[in-house]
Amino acid sequence: MVDIFPSQLRLVVMRLARRLRQEAGSDITLSQFSALATVDRLGPLSLKELADVERVTPPSMTRISTCLEERGLVVRTVDAADRRVARLATTESGRLLLEKTRHRRDAYLALRMQSFSAEDRQSLERALPILERLIGDQKE
Repeated sequence: MVDIFPSQLRLVVMRLARRLRQEAGSDITLSQFSALATVDRLGPLSLKELADVERVTPPSMTRISTCLEERGLVVRTVDAADRRVARLATTESGRLLLEKTRHRRDAYLALRMQSFSAEDRQSLERALPILERLIGDQKE
């Protein structure tokens, strides 16, 4: 007999992720949002460091970072120790976009969970550490 639980879990997680992306209220892509959140969380990063954390190729990260920079969400500065290296840092506009997006997504979840029983909410809360272990690495 085939265990369908992994398929069901994958489907539910993907649908929830899609719905949360729709709640972002922005035309920023998922890759751009993830890179922006990483820069904000980890501080000024070189493009190579950011590409490694995001698990994308350096050329892909160059395209992503260029879009973020053009939108004024990050600023590129020269590394003081090695002038050949550029570092990305989040701008105030970038931080505001992250905050606004997170607030919208949290509000969506809170609204949806209002109709849940206390037992259902506790079940979800207990599942969080398990889901975090399933992810294995912490991305936005």
